[in-house]
Amino acid sequence: MADIDIKGVIVSNGDGWVYDFFGVENTTPAPVIKAVRDAQWKNERVDVYINSPGGDISAGADIYTALRAYSDVHIHITGQACSAASVIACAGHSDISPAGMLMIHNVSMAAEGDNREMAHAVNVLKVADRSIAGAYAEKTGRSMEEMLGLMAKETWLTADEAVELGLVDEISAPASGAAPAGMKLCAAAIPLLPEKLLAEMRDKGAKARAELDLLKIRR
Repeated sequence: MADIDIKGVIVSNGDGWVYDFFGVENTTPAPVIKAVRDAQWKNERVDVYINSPGGDISAGADIYTALRAYSDVHIHITGQACSAASVIACAGHSDISPAGMLMIHNVSMAAEGDNREMAHAVNVLKVADRSIAGAYAEKTGRSMEEMLGLMAKETWLTADEAVELGLVDEISAPASGAAPAGMKLCAAAIPLLPEKLLAEMRDKGAKARAELDLLKIRR
């Protein structure tokens, strides 16, 4: 049996090291996908434990797709499954702690430029919203329009409400354990590091790797 933790902010593979540098708990797709592939090779059951405020929707979709492709996946929401994490929670049979919660909302992004670029950004966001709503609709059996409406309102759900809506299959049994004490609420804005800081750290990381490569060549 393979255990996979989806904890902290969900970020891209390339940005995981930045969050690690600042000591920010995070989940990236690469180790999750590797764990799923290893479990498939060994024909093992996969148990996924989620307590995340969400994050990068592309990274979340990558994880969702990998889990959804494997038949023996069991998802346990131990605390919160918000935003991108709520999409991951739809990838298999799921249960949620009575103290757990789930939140779905529209996709957001930063954009700048003239009216054409802003119009393009609006279209991208609409496409992203419908893509995410598709995952919710498949899980719940409800219409795309209903899920888009709930996303537009930024809908927060208790454990019972999440099960009633169909986003989660059942409440976890007492033996599964309760949600961790001191669980932090996620805000409407996912606590991703500022893009400017990420860009600076990526640049520093690229320079550091280049210097290491140069040292190897000299040696």
